Amino acid sequence: MKFADLLSLSFHTVRSNRLRSGITVAIIALGITALVGIITAIGAMNQKLTESFSNMGANGFTIRFKDRGFRVSNNRELNVKRKSEKQQKKSNLNRPITLEEAESFAMLYRYPSQISLMNFAGNNANVSTASRKTNPTVALIGGDENYLDLNGFSIQGGRNLSRADVVSTAAVCLLGYDVAKKLFGDDVSIATGKEVRINNGLYKIIGVLKSRGSTFGFSRDNVAIVGYKNLAQYFAANSFAIGVKTSGINRVEQAMGEAEGTFRNVRKLSVTEESNFVLERSNSVAEKAMKSLGYITAAVTIIGLITLIGAAIGLMNIMLVAVTERTKEVGLIKAIGGKRSSIHTQFLTEAVLLSLAGAVVGIALGIVLGNLFGIVLQTAFVVPWNWIVYGVVICTVVGLAAGLYPALKAGRLNPVEALRYE
Repeated sequence: MKFADLLSLSFHTVRSNRLRSGITVAIIALGITALVGIITAIGAMNQKLTESFSNMGANGFTIRFKDRGFRVSNNRELNVKRKSEKQQKKSNLNRPITLEEAESFAMLYRYPSQISLMNFAGNNANVSTASRKTNPTVALIGGDENYLDLNGFSIQGGRNLSRADVVSTAAVCLLGYDVAKKLFGDDVSIATGKEVRINNGLYKIIGVLKSRGSTFGFSRDNVAIVGYKNLAQYFAANSFAIGVKTSGINRVEQAMGEAEGTFRNVRKLSVTEESNFVLERSNSVAEKAMKSLGYITAAVTIIGLITLIGAAIGLMNIMLVAVTERTKEVGLIKAIGGKRSSIHTQFLTEAVLLSLAGAVVGIALGIVLGNLFGIVLQTAFVVPWNWIVYGVVICTVVGLAAGLYPALKAGRLNPVEALRYE
């Protein structure tokens, strides 16, 4: 029997048992939908992370305070640590970066680069005018004239902070687009030159920032930026951070090495003391997040494969039932000269057809569901081409594995006994 005839017969058999075939396809499609859907959603999340952090650039890094925390691995380690700390002339551990240290670094650092000093007073600030006010959820940031460039902001109207604004602790501010829109309506250009209260302090708006959209539902435009000296003087600010931007990605490693040496001198660390600060590349946050998503992808893949194993068992069970129901048909094929290999091929083809039908349905539904999540994140349409191929291959293997034993069982039937089977 030719393969085309076997394929046609397999199609006819699958179509003639629509309920059973539909249930089998649904079982397989469910596993593939979950697998491809979550992979597509993770692809959308990766895309959003890339977009969110791309403005920060790969040619920059940040120096920030290293919170040592409290950890005891064993008593011996603790005793050694205490003894080591007693031998130090002056402890620099658990000390945030101060204004003086940040400015000293900016003065002493000689590597060709752009430097920005910054601090943060939390994301619970209130910004108000005489008639309107925001919710107490505005992020209050202290920066300098280089802060916008190093952090991917740009001016929509007005001007940036100047060096004079920062040094004089002038009561001026930049408002994020969402804050300006909340206070002044859609025409945010009218905000420049007006006065607002940030918590209890009166500030003049010198500029409004362009919108940068949101990340995972959180607005990146819900910010107010003042000079870092002003923030340190009038608000409960945290440790300073120092942003450094080099002229190219190939210069970052060298710049980081020189920055660490310079800042160790600023922090007065001896050669025996570990650095109590961290140098973090601008894209490292995105890389860590994507690495975490990679772990999620691996876990989802394992869960999806377990689901498909269950689907394979169900498919095998249905094919075994089909062998029992079609015993006379198999006997007739053998009686008229049909070969055992033809019977094997027919049952395997039926199993693969059912499995591939489940793959097609599951892949389509998975892409749709995954991109519904992408719509929420406002990302472009994502098609996981590699997982489409993987899905087809996996389902083909599942079909072959599930149909192999029933096919072998059908091929071993005695034609005489099969014809007499009731």
